Amino acid sequence: MTVVFALQMVVVIIATVMAVNNVAPVVAVIAIILATSVLAWMAVSRAWIPIETLARVMDAWDDESTDVETLQPSRLSPRTDAGVASIAKGLHTFAVRLRGFGERERNFTRDASHELRSPLTVIKMSADMLAEETNLSSFGMRSLDRIRRSSRELEALVEAFLVLSRESDKGLPEEDFVVNGVLRKEVESAAQQVIGRDVQIVLDEPSSFALHGSPRVFAVMINQLLRHALQQTEQGKVVVTVMPGVISVANHVAESSRENAVDTHGFDMAIARRLSDRFQWPIELRSLPGTERIASVRFPNPQPVS
Repeated sequence: MTVVFALQMVVVIIATVMAVNNVAPVVAVIAIILATSVLAWMAVSRAWIPIETLARVMDAWDDESTDVETLQPSRLSPRTDAGVASIAKGLHTFAVRLRGFGERERNFTRDASHELRSPLTVIKMSADMLAEETNLSSFGMRSLDRIRRSSRELEALVEAFLVLSRESDKGLPEEDFVVNGVLRKEVESAAQQVIGRDVQIVLDEPSSFALHGSPRVFAVMINQLLRHALQQTEQGKVVVTVMPGVISVANHVAESSRENAVDTHGFDMAIARRLSDRFQWPIELRSLPGTERIASVRFPNPQPVS
């Protein structure tokens, strides 16, 4: 296109000089300028039309769609040059790979959901049946408690992984739910993990609010924050507080782990942060004087409880 416009400029300059020096009549000069302009436009459009066609195809393509035939290079103009055809071919290849990734993701989440939850269910049912045995020794009861605690932790971890394994949040049911009700269930579940330890989980509810979203994702995030706090606490209280649009988890960190207390790279906190980034629920970690640490989650669009 640069060459075409450069040649057109040269012709216009020559024609103008000829008109000024009366070498050629003005009508002929105007005709020459118009003819070169038309020829330049035809040459430029020949190169530009395939690019414009490719741009329209890309605008119409939905990246969530599994139909990648709209990106076929054959959809372009037959006069498409090699460069644009190469770009179209690359985009089509990328779309085919992206569709394959999406199919493997859906297959994995479906299979993993079944294959991981089924043995966990068997372990939990077997543990409940063992708990009914009256002749278990104290060592056996302690082992049974560890099995139950570990199965609950693994179940929460599998749930978190299945949520994060999805490329997007589509497929997760959304609804209006009251956060306080979900919090109570998570606190009760976490309390089972500290049986036998000098740790108490307290739920403080001076406020209540509702959210529109996935209660499953919300429960997984709170569970990870509670796990993170319980791992840092040897004795004392872990306090979960509900404020307008904010939920905080506060705990006193043990002296043995004070140096790593505000651990933003811990496994549980890493999962919570990924959920935070995915669903735009910002997490803030604070260290107060002494050994108190607070993790707060702010929800941008809280709703009043009807």
